Amino acid sequence: MPTEFISATFPNSSSELDPKPGSPLDPDFLVRYARTLDDNDFNYTLIPYGSSSFDPFTIGAAIAMVTKKLKLIIALRPNTMYPTVAAKQLATLDQISQGRAVVHFIAGGDDAEQQREGDFLGKDERYAREEEYIKILRRAWASSEPFDWEGKYYQFKDFRNSVLPVNGTIPVSVGGSSPEAYRIGGALADIFGLWGEPLKETKEQIDRIYAAADAAGRAPNDRPRIWVTFRPIVAETEDLAWAKAHRILDQLKANRAGFANIMPPSKTGPQNVGSQRLLEIATRGEVQDRALWYPTVTATGARGASTALVGSPQTIIDSILDYVDLGADLISIRGYDNFNDAVDYGRYIIPGVRKALKERSSNGDGANGKETNGTGVNGEDRATKRARA
Repeated sequence: MPTEFISATFPNSSSELDPKPGSPLDPDFLVRYARTLDDNDFNYTLIPYGSSSFDPFTIGAAIAMVTKKLKLIIALRPNTMYPTVAAKQLATLDQISQGRAVVHFIAGGDDAEQQREGDFLGKDERYAREEEYIKILRRAWASSEPFDWEGKYYQFKDFRNSVLPVNGTIPVSVGGSSPEAYRIGGALADIFGLWGEPLKETKEQIDRIYAAADAAGRAPNDRPRIWVTFRPIVAETEDLAWAKAHRILDQLKANRAGFANIMPPSKTGPQNVGSQRLLEIATRGEVQDRALWYPTVTATGARGASTALVGSPQTIIDSILDYVDLGADLISIRGYDNFNDAVDYGRYIIPGVRKALKERSSNGDGANGKETNGTGVNGEDRATKRARA
């Protein structure tokens, strides 16, 4: 499969650098942003979900009407919607977008956030419910024939679905860093999402996902595609990029201090394994591998994907290629200045990665033609020097 790029869609100009809590949805910004992603050859956009955020399905439908190629990844928590309803809503969006719908499942990584919408299941049960949910969707999309379901979390009789996906099914994405996430994603997902960790740890996670797929009886060519997320900070030169990175870091720290007065951080730290892993890796040093920068993780308390790649366009391109060599062929890149960063990635990063991969293919090197030793070809020394500048 070709390497593809993912962004995230935002409903207004609010960002981590310039937060505007409580801002309404800005239709003009949403359309402009979505069309920019489409025009700059992003393949997918993630529409996030939060207990107090805008509805992803409605935003997805709006994006579908103003874009031509962009695939829509709807973030979905199983506790928020009955699976038969989700099957129809996702298939409706798929028909509106002419086959561009994708669903990304979030089992739920924080008890307090889940309880805000009435979900009091523990973590293991949330994953078990997610597994059952995915199986129901697959069955509902398979045909319009009626069927019954008698599971642990869902029961219904004689459900029939006349709203079917354009291509017979809708890609299912699963994320997480726990054994249950690996097991369910390896067995059932088309895509498995990871946050940006160092090459060694990313390879270990990919191996665990593939092992779970193998254990479920999936063929090697049927394993989940790997999606890895980064927050690139790019500028014309290395020095300019690192100066920019430290300005962003200062602003993130200032904003976090302001938010702490409104929503105090947990005294015990994040509950989800992914955030715990990021914070543990951050204790090993600011820069990992070629240009993977971790102060943005600690500055934000590892809320979601928060590892940055810092450097010139070529450094960012080379860093992404390191992960492509590991087997990640879905690369999520979203910045801190949402709109302008998307434009920069579309001008300098996406074309550069695709050019390098095309050259490899022309030279007969294939997807793994470039060797990596996990240190980014001495990139760590260069990046560390910049970080300390």
